[in-house]
Amino acid sequence: MEPTKEVMDTTAVDLGALLDAGDGAVVTLVAGGTRLVAHRAVLADRSPVFGGMFRHDTLEANTGEVAVPDVEGPVLRQLVAYLYTLQAPQLPSLAPQLLAAADKYGVSALKARCEQLVAAQLSVETAAATAVLAIRHSCTSLRQVAVNFIKANIAQVMTTRGWADAVRTQPEDVVTLGQLLADPPAQTSAPASADGSGPQGDRGRTPATAAPPTAARTTLPPDDSAVSRLRSLPEKEKNSRLIQAAKEDAVDELQTLLAAGADVGARDEGKDRWTTLHWAATRGHVKAARCLVEGGADVDARCSSWQETPLHRAAINGHEAVAQLLLEAGAEVDARNKTQSTPLLLAAYHGREAVVRLLLAATPYHNARDQWGETPLHNAAQKGHEGVVSALLEAGADRSSRNNQGKTPLDLARQKDHQQLADLLR
Repeated sequence: MEPTKEVMDTTAVDLGALLDAGDGAVVTLVAGGTRLVAHRAVLADRSPVFGGMFRHDTLEANTGEVAVPDVEGPVLRQLVAYLYTLQAPQLPSLAPQLLAAADKYGVSALKARCEQLVAAQLSVETAAATAVLAIRHSCTSLRQVAVNFIKANIAQVMTTRGWADAVRTQPEDVVTLGQLLADPPAQTSAPASADGSGPQGDRGRTPATAAPPTAARTTLPPDDSAVSRLRSLPEKEKNSRLIQAAKEDAVDELQTLLAAGADVGARDEGKDRWTTLHWAATRGHVKAARCLVEGGADVDARCSSWQETPLHRAAINGHEAVAQLLLEAGAEVDARNKTQSTPLLLAAYHGREAVVRLLLAATPYHNARDQWGETPLHNAAQKGHEGVVSALLEAGADRSSRNNQGKTPLDLARQKDHQQLADLLR
């Protein structure tokens, strides 16, 4: 994982506009007994999850109050402070909880910074918790650093309270960790700390050595004995493991579980009821997605809340290779979600230029509209995505189209003070 710089020239929120936005400009975040008032525009600009809440007709958008479950008050304060300042957290002890919150709300730069802080605190006592955290939140480099450390200090780690707590509270993740510990040692680059170095110090820490990021282990056919062991598991447990394997891009585990009878269309228990393929597409796991497609996964399966397909999820997150795989597997390129948004509309809104160009080559509906009458060009213009606007115009997008409020893409670019885009759209 490359060291993450705090980019201070990230798309700025117009603070003057916040002052003039009226009572509807703020929202109350609630975490346990903590209540924080924050500007909608700041939250939406920094977090795609908050942005989705306020952009669409959701309970949070209508009531002005957002419950933030599974996040403690001090962690919420750190999260909101980062969304306003883009400054690294000042309390390293909160890094594990803040990493989980950043992952949940799609704040990727903060998540990467927290990975660095967690790696810097790696020790015999914290190793199990660090590995489980990395597994649960798809922190590939942090996971490998923790696994390598545990392999080098296995006797000491397994006698700690931290290991016992992980086994007791997160047994499924410990099963995954056990499988990783059984693999041959892997080499990776450790998450860099603030000075660009990897985790260092005493307490028995073992630095990881660098290896090419493209190195991959050859996938072998499922082991018959492993298949036999898993076949006897309850169906619910097999499906739960399958979902976790999809999240982690654990292709060997996926193949073994599918051979043991796990349901390739299994859904998680969250409100969205994502399938395994939704998870692989969301996280950009090409190998897992290919394994699931070859195993018979429905490429057009819909999640419960937003009615999104795996292609929607790949488009939102900018995973071009997964999107290409889904299209080749016959995914519906112009599928509509709950708000009538196509993958192209969502990719344009989130500035995923590579995916936009891929989808433009696969669909003639460059001016498709969502329920607000906005086209991909409207979406890209209001968010200031110049590369996406150029791609859409090259493909023949109608720059004069008007949304339900009568505004053209040029109107939205001017409204958001995207001057270069305004010049492009004239």
